[in-house]
Amino acid sequence: MSRLITRLAAVSLITLTVYTAQAQRGLPRRPSVNFDGQQIFRYDTFGDEQLWTQELRMQQALRSVSPATALSVGLKVDSDALPPAVLSAILMGQMNMNDPEVTAQLLKLNAVVGVIGKVEGTNNQLVTIGVTCALCHSTVDNSIIQGVGKRLDGWPNLDLNVGAIIALSPVVDDKSPYLSWGRGKYDPRFTAFDGRRLISLNSPTLPVVIPPVYGLQNVGFEIFTGDGPISYWNNYVGVTQMGGHGDFRDDRIGLRIVQRPDMVTPKLPALLAYQLSLQTPAPDSFDVAAADRGEGLFMGKALCSTCHIPPTYTDVMNGPSPVVPLLHAPSETGMEDEYAKRSATHLYRTTPLRALARHPPYFHDGSAASLADVVNHYITALALTLSDTEKADLIEFLKSL
Repeated sequence: MSRLITRLAAVSLITLTVYTAQAQRGLPRRPSVNFDGQQIFRYDTFGDEQLWTQELRMQQALRSVSPATALSVGLKVDSDALPPAVLSAILMGQMNMNDPEVTAQLLKLNAVVGVIGKVEGTNNQLVTIGVTCALCHSTVDNSIIQGVGKRLDGWPNLDLNVGAIIALSPVVDDKSPYLSWGRGKYDPRFTAFDGRRLISLNSPTLPVVIPPVYGLQNVGFEIFTGDGPISYWNNYVGVTQMGGHGDFRDDRIGLRIVQRPDMVTPKLPALLAYQLSLQTPAPDSFDVAAADRGEGLFMGKALCSTCHIPPTYTDVMNGPSPVVPLLHAPSETGMEDEYAKRSATHLYRTTPLRALARHPPYFHDGSAASLADVVNHYITALALTLSDTEKADLIEFLKSL
């Protein structure tokens, strides 16, 4: 039996290799990358190979990484990019998931969500590596195996351990800050890449939860601290964090990066249009009757709707003008203030509530592990009085959003 499995695994790898060669000869499974929003979100690195390849040398580290290891740190594989024989082999456990050569083939197929690798030569040498928006803000439905399935754009990849991936870099000497982040978190205020080198922004590191980017229509300011509109954050992340070849300037935080050509700014409108098209997924199961009672509490006794105003469940657009958000001091709701101090506003925006049950933990720092923890936090912070039954009803309503 073991010989049969080994033989089938070898056949699957050969199939994968042949399929990749066919794709490179002009028979790709997906359309060529263009500048429409979906393609930008999924496949455009903005030239950030300058960070991941030239500065961090991640291609060296990833040459020895197997699919099993990649999946263990939360990387995902798009099943639509794989040929049927390979999908079958994975389902039947006949693919050697401990073989780094399989990783190279997956990168050749552009099947690793949010990671773009250039593989050359008969020995499948990984020569460049870059990342896209989808690395953190897409996942898969696990319809093949855990970590392999159809893309779910806009969903936060809460399995992703970005810090552990960065720590693989042979040029990162102090790996401890990155290893402290854990799954589903990232610190966008720790360092920035200016096109030449990583520069320190703040210390110690304070990672925040990777947020969803679906359901953004009419929200306006999808940033924990409301520093700017959605495209402001796309620009900030694209240039300073992903390492894209482009321009970013915000004198409020003393950061100015200029690179020519600007490969980020011209793509922001299309990227935003695609993000705004991503719909909030339907809620999981919940108690309808309890949720109805909980809605009454949300709109009344629990005071939630004071700030979480339907239909967007945020008040961020209630500022003095459409370009000035309404924000809140950390002390208003009992939030920690150190991360806010590292932002341009020193304040927090009211989180727009959407598909809550699908993306714990909660709050910017992930300090609330469950919706029950969220409710208990506000009971303490706002001096509310809710019975256990009322708390349970309120949680069911939150699960329904």
